[in-house]
Amino acid sequence: MEKGLIHLYTGEGKGKTTAAVGLAVRAAGAGKRVMFLQFMKGRDTGELHALDQLPGIEILRSKKDFGFYFQMTEEQKEELTRIHNELLEQAVERTLAGEADVVVLDEVTYPINWKLLDETLLRRLLSREDDKPYFPEIVCTGREPQEWLVNCADYVTRMECVKHPFDRGIGAREGIEY
Repeated sequence: MEKGLIHLYTGEGKGKTTAAVGLAVRAAGAGKRVMFLQFMKGRDTGELHALDQLPGIEILRSKKDFGFYFQMTEEQKEELTRIHNELLEQAVERTLAGEADVVVLDEVTYPINWKLLDETLLRRLLSREDDKPYFPEIVCTGREPQEWLVNCADYVTRMECVKHPFDRGIGAREGIEY
């Protein structure tokens, strides 16, 4: 089987998760097995409800909402780090076993930058250096990616915000932004 490529959707604009969801839907529609890991997001959103209905897509994320990073206690950060590492361990084990054709790591740049995951585990998942019998398509999303992540990606797409309703006082709307 052909080895997959690594995608990175980044930038200040809207659409990073939306692009990853679109790729996941396309892959599932083609009969591929998708593992969709969500970091830093604990609450239910419209895209999760839709993805959960599709055969071939499995969602892995924290069952607990920790809120915003700047509001977390040290204990919450430690708990969230454990959860993130458990998600990554599952992803590594299952991709090595060939159980996913596409792996989405939604919002993964934040826990990298905030030290809320074991970067070694993530690098292992993304590594093509060893003799992995199988390497899925991997999609990473989030702002301010570290240079090593940009360098290992095959596709890097930067979303640019040109204009946004938030600037006019219009907040996030259910079913549109979340």
